Amino acid sequence: MDLATLAGDYTVRTVVAGAALLGIVSGVLGTFAVLRRQSLLGDALAHAALPGIALGFLVAGQRALPALLAGALASAVAAALLVALLVRRTRLKGDAAIGLALSLFFAVGVILLSFVQGRAGAGQAGLETFLFGQAAAILRSDLWVMAALAGVALASVAALWKEFELVTFDPTYAAALGLPVAVLDVTLTALVAVAVVLGLQLVGVVLMSAMLIAPAVAARQWTHRLGRVAILAALFGAASGVLGATVSAGARGLATGPLIVLALSAFTALSLVFAPTRGLLPTALRRRADRAGHRDRDVLRALDTLRRRHDDPTYAAERGMVDATVGHPTGRTLRALERRGLVERVRHRPEEGRHWRLLEAGEAALERGRDGPDAPEGRA
Repeated sequence: MDLATLAGDYTVRTVVAGAALLGIVSGVLGTFAVLRRQSLLGDALAHAALPGIALGFLVAGQRALPALLAGALASAVAAALLVALLVRRTRLKGDAAIGLALSLFFAVGVILLSFVQGRAGAGQAGLETFLFGQAAAILRSDLWVMAALAGVALASVAALWKEFELVTFDPTYAAALGLPVAVLDVTLTALVAVAVVLGLQLVGVVLMSAMLIAPAVAARQWTHRLGRVAILAALFGAASGVLGATVSAGARGLATGPLIVLALSAFTALSLVFAPTRGLLPTALRRRADRAGHRDRDVLRALDTLRRRHDDPTYAAERGMVDATVGHPTGRTLRALERRGLVERVRHRPEEGRHWRLLEAGEAALERGRDGPDAPEGRA
């Protein structure tokens, strides 16, 4: 199926719009979850939403998305409050409290789901699709509900941006300023729960945590500023949602949720390797350049030391003397410095071997290294 046909398909447009919306909300709110070292919280909230879905169906008596989302949100918030209570009132660590809440609520959810599916007339409710997601079941009315919740979540983040930023990076200072840190923590967790609830129908309980974690992790590799991280995470999330939904629509039989997560994983992997700020490849290149700069400085300093020791500004040192002064072989470094015009090779009698002399450019580079960066000019 070509792109023009896909673009004209009503269901495809709805799914793509929903996936993009989910990616934006998940990216923004997942940024705070990752920076607060609560990456597992999204997984816990996703699993904890399952009993709320079943209760929402029982209350509504049908598969009405507003009722299901309301139940899921209430259940997820209850799980988040339980985690906070366990951490504050007991000696449990955060990860242990999250694991306990996840297991408890998911077990209750599976039991309620089995009960609902076994009731007369409820066998076709299709609530089990919330485990792995069923994007094709999204209707235009469902999309409006998702858009309303997403709008509330993003507006709340925008209104409390400074407070959330301070609580995320320095909660002690925030408390000293008189900010209600506990209330802000609960509010931020509730907003993360909203993002989780929005993604249940698209990607399901099992994969929802990836929607929160992956965009933020990918964005974090490109910048150190919170606002830029949130924007990049939203872009990565939206792009992955659109890409996954489009590929799923064009290749019949491939689930949308896993394809979105695969797209997110690709963005994350590329960011981890190639991002200029924290990527593995640029970091390795910078370290290599730093090591080369240190080697250059050591060799220039050795030549300068030897000529001062001999009280001769034009003194040419033998390669072996330079090696002994630096403490390791310097042939490759000397040749590189020669190509840059910092040192020159001096011919002596054959039995004396090659000699090297520091040039004025090398003196200037050495002085710059003393006054500023360790590496001579020209190195990153």
